Amino acid sequence: MRLLIVTDAWRPQVNGVVRTYESLASALAKRVTLKVLTPEPFLRVPLPTYPEIKIALASPGYVSEFIKSARPDVVHIGTEGPLGFIARQHCRRYGIPFTTCYHTRYPEYIARRFPIPTRWTYALLRKFHGAAARTLVATGELAEELRVQGFSRLTTWRRGIDLTPFVDGPVEALDLPRPIFLYVGRLAVEKNIDDFLKLDLPGSKVVVGGGPERERLQRAYPQAVFLGTQENPKLGALYRAADVFVFPSKTDTYGLVIAEALAAGTPVACYPTSGAREIFGGEGCGVMGDSLQDAAMAALDISRNICRQVGASHAMEASAESFLGIMRSAIP
Repeated sequence: MRLLIVTDAWRPQVNGVVRTYESLASALAKRVTLKVLTPEPFLRVPLPTYPEIKIALASPGYVSEFIKSARPDVVHIGTEGPLGFIARQHCRRYGIPFTTCYHTRYPEYIARRFPIPTRWTYALLRKFHGAAARTLVATGELAEELRVQGFSRLTTWRRGIDLTPFVDGPVEALDLPRPIFLYVGRLAVEKNIDDFLKLDLPGSKVVVGGGPERERLQRAYPQAVFLGTQENPKLGALYRAADVFVFPSKTDTYGLVIAEALAAGTPVACYPTSGAREIFGGEGCGVMGDSLQDAAMAALDISRNICRQVGASHAMEASAESFLGIMRSAIP
């Protein structure tokens, strides 16, 4: 199979979508003839309200020639950005089968920043994804939510992570009062990080990540320790050093950082979400609840061995096989 992946999310961005496609591309390269079109060849400009993310000023001619030279049997369009829209247009014009993926709740994210009704954004996304042979989603619950919004041809893609950096290695020497409650992720308004940092917890709160909210959060919560963006192997060492991983987002479609924390043996506290339910699998490796305070405290009693076992079940190899099965089903 000749497969082309088109994604607007790529290095130097640091987020779950980037890490997903980097790990997926590595796993797929052993299985198919793969090419990946990213923003790297293009001039990029900062995204309004989120300068850390830069969007490509993509040339339709370049994108079309890239797709033609790849001669793909199927194209996977991973993001609803400039590259994604141009690739979608090319595939429709030349009858190339393509799939899309709904990674991000853009209607809710945009509504947090601008006075734009979610129904407008959902209408645009319905049009974008509606022409795809398949639209991949992380959970069955998310698929049902999108069906209510008028989406069709939805299929669940089993997500996964590269386990290597998290399952084994040194533990970061954090000279802080215990227990240590950790957050890893983008520091943006939709991540709801205030709900974590305002908790009355014993020990220490540690925040790993960057984003437009970092300065405000550091001013508002001077007692928390902000370590900025971290890469592996240090990121894995930080997960292993924490007593509980706290994930306060209510809008993530999955939450790969939850799987990373579990692979490192760190129990998770979070709100009830479809992504967390999918990752936990009812195995008692985390605590979900409307009270994040109670969930964080209860998670302290969870066995790290249980967490490691559940985390190990979310390997990228299984995710890649799931992905390839969907790609094959999209080819007429």
